[in-house]
Amino acid sequence: MAREYELKPAPSQASVDTGDASSHLNRRQFLRYGFNTAAGVLTASLGVLGFASILLPPGGSSGGDLAVKFWAKGREDSAWYGAQHLQPMTKDSFVKEAASSSTGTSGASGVWNGVPVVVNYVAHSKNAGTPESNGKARFQFTEGIDETGKYVGHFDDLAEQDPRLMPSEDLVMVFGRCTHLCCIPGWQLVSNSFTEDSWTPGGGDDGGTKMFCICHSSRFDPTVLEMNTNRNRSNGSTFKYAGIRRAGGPAPVGLPIIPISLNGDVIEGLPDYLDWYTYCD
Repeated sequence: MAREYELKPAPSQASVDTGDASSHLNRRQFLRYGFNTAAGVLTASLGVLGFASILLPPGGSSGGDLAVKFWAKGREDSAWYGAQHLQPMTKDSFVKEAASSSTGTSGASGVWNGVPVVVNYVAHSKNAGTPESNGKARFQFTEGIDETGKYVGHFDDLAEQDPRLMPSEDLVMVFGRCTHLCCIPGWQLVSNSFTEDSWTPGGGDDGGTKMFCICHSSRFDPTVLEMNTNRNRSNGSTFKYAGIRRAGGPAPVGLPIIPISLNGDVIEGLPDYLDWYTYCD
């Protein structure tokens, strides 16, 4: 029996057909990622939202377009970004939405290069100098452990090698496939204690401001950035990556960060780390 959740709007307060293989993931590759063991679970769990509307964004971009697009299919009338479906994401949109949040955060589902992503804004620049007890979210940079509990390194170790892994303009984008069974987590898609507009430091599972996977209840804290490891599902090789922390549920590790940059106000993804996606290959 599939779990049932109260769907809600966000609160107001790789074989490549064309192009550079290192830069683009096409629709065929996306479909290979999507229609795996997660497919049946998503179909049962999402109900009226529609499995196809979540898993089938347009094909991978071409012509060097790295812009991240809002993806609100099935939620055009409920998500705060519903009217911007398939429009390029801008930092200003996230800043305006976060202004109505008690934690200074906002998030949205998107599509980039044909794969699902989630972009989170955290008013770190504004909140970092304030007491953590005030519940205002800020980024936390920490060590990571693998699924066995073994220490694997600190986020700063990777950021020193490539400073682009640091949040850009208070924004962080993650690959939107759960490390459990490759389902698609969302930002405040459902209403529960994990997704409420609250924040506590430390990366634990208390408080809200979590990304939540509707299929099996995995939770991820987009404010905690760490180093982690995962495995290439095709060949079993392990790789390290910078990611956000897994806070609870069956997911073994956190979600990988996709570096971004701003082109004016438009959010663009940088296609330098496509190997990270192989845990769902």
